[in-house]
Amino acid sequence: MVRLKGAGHNLRGTVAMARTNVPDSATSEFFINHVDNLFLNYSTTSAGYAVFGKVVQGMDVVDAIAAKDTGMLNSEKSLPLEEITITGAFQIK
Repeated sequence: MVRLKGAGHNLRGTVAMARTNVPDSATSEFFINHVDNLFLNYSTTSAGYAVFGKVVQGMDVVDAIAAKDTGMLNSEKSLPLEEITITGAFQIK
């Protein structure tokens, strides 16, 4: 994925591509910023995380997901202890 300078900021409610430590490794996973995460933005010293969308309705659902208990599995931190499934999303043009 190409990250364009100034294409978006990792603010509460935005949706961004998840990746490894390799800047161009984002494929199919994403995350919703529950709080402003300005340290995830593109800068002269960081490739950042590409923002490609925004929650426009249902942020209360994101808040409920964020309130779930989390734990650690292998090297992954903050994994939900119970399965969470997003059953719908819509593109607004």
